[in-house]
Amino acid sequence: MPNEVEGGTAAPVAAREVQAGETGGSGTGDRGTGTRGSGPGPSYAGRVPDAEPSTARGGHPASRRGEGGLAEVDREVAARFADKYEGLASVPVAVVVAAYNEQATVGHVVKDTPAEVAGLPVEVIVVVDGSSDATAAVAEESGALVADVPVNRGQGAALRLGYHLARQRGARFVITTDADGQWRAADMERVLAPLLAGEADFVNGSRRLGSTANRDPVRNVGVVVFAALISLLTGRRVTDPASGLRAMTAELTGSVVLDQPQYQSSELLISAALGGFRIVEVPIDMQARRSGHTKKGGNLVYGWRFSRVVVGTWLRERRGPRSTNTNRS
Repeated sequence: MPNEVEGGTAAPVAAREVQAGETGGSGTGDRGTGTRGSGPGPSYAGRVPDAEPSTARGGHPASRRGEGGLAEVDREVAARFADKYEGLASVPVAVVVAAYNEQATVGHVVKDTPAEVAGLPVEVIVVVDGSSDATAAVAEESGALVADVPVNRGQGAALRLGYHLARQRGARFVITTDADGQWRAADMERVLAPLLAGEADFVNGSRRLGSTANRDPVRNVGVVVFAALISLLTGRRVTDPASGLRAMTAELTGSVVLDQPQYQSSELLISAALGGFRIVEVPIDMQARRSGHTKKGGNLVYGWRFSRVVVGTWLRERRGPRSTNTNRS
């Protein structure tokens, strides 16, 4: 079944917009105590596209989008987060990480994240999803901005809150990565580059265009099968339906409907595709987990739940009104 949460180094590849029958490619950096990156990527320093008016809000009820879609616990956490970091200057790029009982790995992920990507300052926002270990303390000690949610609801719910916090702090672009260290920080510039070039609204990192350290044949076949299904349903060629390393405009995160508490990657991808957002795929490399094991269950259960989200999201968007990009050029 598709593996939502695995390495090598690939040379910069030009990204292409994902359209019917097509797919779409570049990475460096420095944060905290280490150096990140595997080679010079294209320099986009200072090339931040002009902000577009916030009119891309789609036709879904406000209660299911943006700030209106926040649960009461999210509002409380967001208020505490805003107070805690009120005096901290905003930056254009937010790396959002959902973490549940990842004290052994989250510190490495935060420290490995570069302080700049493509010449733009970066901050890391870790949403701790009801962890019972020291995930929140480790993340904060490593340099992240931490939102500690007292209940465990799932990766999708945590990322939804993370997107809100990134917008609340004025981020222009959002990158997601996982707390287990399976996605390389060196690939962040690669997924951000098409946004800075004005070529995309959403960039999906693809392990099939790059490489994967996952040796589970069932999961690898699942990636291929679900990629084909999503390609068929959306009319866009998608090669990786469950990538954890993605970049998108902050505007997009407030324009699509995100209901899923757990299997959020396909919901976001399908909603963006059917909402008319420009989608690009770039090659990335997936590494082995630094520690622990997947929390998404066995292959059979995971595959069944993932397929329900794929079909359910497609039906929701087709029945509309859809998530919509009214700023698309």
